[in-house]
Amino acid sequence: MDSRDEQPDASVATGQTLDRRAELSEFLRSRRARLKPEDVGLAGFGRHRRVPGLRREELAQLAGVSVAYYTRLEQGNGRNVSAEVLDSIARALRLTDAEHAHLTHLAKPKAHKKKPAARQQQVRAVLRHLLDSMDGVPAYIVGRCSQILAWNRMAAAVFGDWGELPPAERNWARLVFLRPAYRELFVDWEQKAIDIVCALRMDAGCDPDDARLSVLVGELSVKSEEFRRLWATHDVKEKSHGVKHLHHPLVGDLALNFESFRLTDGSEQVLVTYHADPDSASADSLRLLASWGADATRAATR
Repeated sequence: MDSRDEQPDASVATGQTLDRRAELSEFLRSRRARLKPEDVGLAGFGRHRRVPGLRREELAQLAGVSVAYYTRLEQGNGRNVSAEVLDSIARALRLTDAEHAHLTHLAKPKAHKKKPAARQQQVRAVLRHLLDSMDGVPAYIVGRCSQILAWNRMAAAVFGDWGELPPAERNWARLVFLRPAYRELFVDWEQKAIDIVCALRMDAGCDPDDARLSVLVGELSVKSEEFRRLWATHDVKEKSHGVKHLHHPLVGDLALNFESFRLTDGSEQVLVTYHADPDSASADSLRLLASWGADATRAATR
């Protein structure tokens, strides 16, 4: 069986977490900076305007709050902010649904028990059986921090044999930013990288106390200039479906439709499946990879 569970990573530093106040402050600043006065119906000041985006007082006016109140929030003090005020600020900043949820997580974190830094993410046996039964359909389960937890034979044939990697390296962020083979695999590597960083930002908003996330972000920030650039944008979004274009070392170009299904069992896991359009060249290529079995798995991303 090709699916694996993640094992605890002994290298995870304990006690090191992201600063929620700093995350809130930087997120609000970045969203305010991307808006122009004319975008929200305010008169600009031409060449004499020194602020690239909206001023704090302009944003406060649009949201219907005092400048002092908004300033405290942008400085990371969201302790007493109400949901109604957050809604008003989200509308003024023209946040997407994902960005609105991220703002709420940062400003009003849900009370939760402290989680062990290296807690194991378990995949239920029935889900592993489901993956194995999806013959001809590349599929995997991803958990927190973009960790790849389980996969089937077809996923290995398309994306590489993750079973040969140490558990900590079975991670989409590490694969995409640190392994050159994945730059060649994804035709639009930049978009794949953006999607991963946006998902990690969502994780950071939901659980900034996760030391494993902090270690991952720190590692990638040191090793990848592209990651540092994308992380600094503070962009967040959820991408549940679409088309992924790949260039496979054995069968060449693939156009695969992907669907993401977030599990509702509280595990924070997502099932991701890929399929080709019927009677397409990509469908023929998937059947060819399936027929090659282990040979295709060994050749993927090498």
